[in-house]
Amino acid sequence: MKNITPRDISWLSFNARVLQEANDASVPLRERIRFLGIFSNNQDEFFRVRVATLKRMIQLGGKRANMHLEEKPQQILDEIQTIVLEQQSEFNRIWDGILQELKKEKIFFVDDTHLTKDQKIFVKKFFEEQVRSNIIPLMIESLPQLPYLREKSIYLGVVMHKKDSAYDHKYSLIEVPSKSVGRFVLLPSPGGEQRIILLEDVIRFNLPYIFSYFGYDHFSAHVFKVTKDAEVDIDNDVTTTFIQKILHGLKNRRKGKPVRFVYDKEMDAGLLEYLMKRLNLSRKDNIIPGGRIHNFRHFMDFPDVFKSKSTRRQPFAHPALLHSLRVTDVITERDIMLHFPYHSFDSVIDLLREAAIDPEVTTIKITAYRLASNSKVVNALINAVRNGKEVIVMLELRARFDEEANLEWKEVLEEEGVKVLIGIPNIKIHAKLCLIKKRSGKKIIQYGFVSTGNLNEKTAKVYGDHCLLTSNRNIMADINRIFRFIENSKTGINHLKACKTLMVCPTSMRKQLLQLINAEIKNARAKKTAAITAKLNSLSDVSLINKLYEAATAGVTINLVVRGIYCAQAEQKKLKNRMHAVSIVDEYLEHARVLIFHNNGNEKVYISSADWMIRNLDHRVEAAALITDEDIKQELKDIIHIQLRDNVKARILDNELSNNYVPSTGKKKVRSQIETYNYLYNKIPKQG
Repeated sequence: MKNITPRDISWLSFNARVLQEANDASVPLRERIRFLGIFSNNQDEFFRVRVATLKRMIQLGGKRANMHLEEKPQQILDEIQTIVLEQQSEFNRIWDGILQELKKEKIFFVDDTHLTKDQKIFVKKFFEEQVRSNIIPLMIESLPQLPYLREKSIYLGVVMHKKDSAYDHKYSLIEVPSKSVGRFVLLPSPGGEQRIILLEDVIRFNLPYIFSYFGYDHFSAHVFKVTKDAEVDIDNDVTTTFIQKILHGLKNRRKGKPVRFVYDKEMDAGLLEYLMKRLNLSRKDNIIPGGRIHNFRHFMDFPDVFKSKSTRRQPFAHPALLHSLRVTDVITERDIMLHFPYHSFDSVIDLLREAAIDPEVTTIKITAYRLASNSKVVNALINAVRNGKEVIVMLELRARFDEEANLEWKEVLEEEGVKVLIGIPNIKIHAKLCLIKKRSGKKIIQYGFVSTGNLNEKTAKVYGDHCLLTSNRNIMADINRIFRFIENSKTGINHLKACKTLMVCPTSMRKQLLQLINAEIKNARAKKTAAITAKLNSLSDVSLINKLYEAATAGVTINLVVRGIYCAQAEQKKLKNRMHAVSIVDEYLEHARVLIFHNNGNEKVYISSADWMIRNLDHRVEAAALITDEDIKQELKDIIHIQLRDNVKARILDNELSNNYVPSTGKKKVRSQIETYNYLYNKIPKQG
């Protein structure tokens, strides 16, 4: 495919932007550490899913491994290995710099070899009381098969021998129980200082005590982790229930083949060779030497040991909801657009709670993809059932890495009497929809919402999303049609095809997007103003990219804000400099999708749950809502234009994937997330 950047290489470029944030000295130190954690977690998932998929493609010899078929998977894998090693080197450099910055704040990492007398006593006691019962050392040489290694855990590879005999040695593995104990242990520290030891170093210090039975007097231990193929295969056995298929897929995930081995480069050479042999890894695999510390994803939850308080701005109520007793009363009169994380997610919770206790409400239908661990959404739905409402929840069991949590939620909801729908074979339900029905006299009133983000009050504090609260009859009619399809997918596809106001996947959205772009091309060729502005998480669909190329060649001005994967190559002579793309990586995760078509001056503005990827457009149920309220249209346009002016956190998406910042020389500095916060906050009426 000419003029298309491979999606996996583009994704690595996105993660490099996350690493840039960790390297930015203007970012608060606690946030720089958090970005290192995000980078590490992102990379883990990339190997679990994308690298695993590429390896499958090679094994299948060109046959379709799933919906994505790369032309040269081995070439891409080789390029990934080179880029990942470069990024690991940059990661280590940044972490070394952050350690120096921590020292300036009198925050010190201490390892097992640099403990004071009091700290040694503390570490021994902490191990005995908190750690010992959570570890089981495995003497791996005596085992016929290497034990199952947990995918998200880190392990200490231990070598023990006697000082007078280097040949008499044993190997052992210890899983570091970060989940049950926590990764960071705060040590007794001199006044004004904070000293931290990692859990693996607590275990290292206690190795002579753990292995005292064997009589060895010399120990070395180094951390490693294994990343496995995390793709869930759903078999097509018609005699197996969908739940059983999901559970079977999850069990297979646990047995997934290793796709990456990351280890402390100081690890004993003999142990390293032994582990690689037992894991069936070769030097051609992703064998990545690193520093002493692994699983930096835990650093997203770094302890709050900083003297300065967090500068994160607090969400606030939408001005239209400030003085109203009920959210319901407002949205049955007018549309409301909530912009997270600037607006509070509490308004969504309040809407569901009101419906749960309203005697006139008869039905609540809602889609759920990723829920918070202590979900207030679920609590509201359970209360609704207890109050005699019919509650139907479409719970997508295949939300990647949330499958087990969603299976647990299914059980909780069903025990309370909620009707739980669990998905449709071969199609994920990714649309974010809610439908509430109430009787008022002889009338049926319907209201609810269409959102770009998940019903998750935790992520709503850090994810940038839009949620349209509405009682618009046309929108609610289409939401009804979507739920009819979900409830009866075998015979209900015509319900999706009948949607008139919402653009819906997998039936109509692709076709309608092409029509909207074609209309702009037609206007450009007629010498009229023509423009497309799109904000997306990812742009990788080849047919839409080529259509954008065609539009830019015809003279349509195209502005794109794409956070993650961006496979287009805008720097082509034929595009007449008409196609521009930036990516914004900042304190909040830009998660919203917004589409603006000039439409000969009568602009069409949509919010959408769908990215421009094959998986979204052809293999998921998605929904995009046309915004009809002129004030909300203007608000969305204003926010997007603020982002297009960003010259602090915006990077240019060029063909070289260089991630250069948008230049701010001679211009007022615009950091879009702060400007957006101020823009929305200033809409609140000032008292007095």
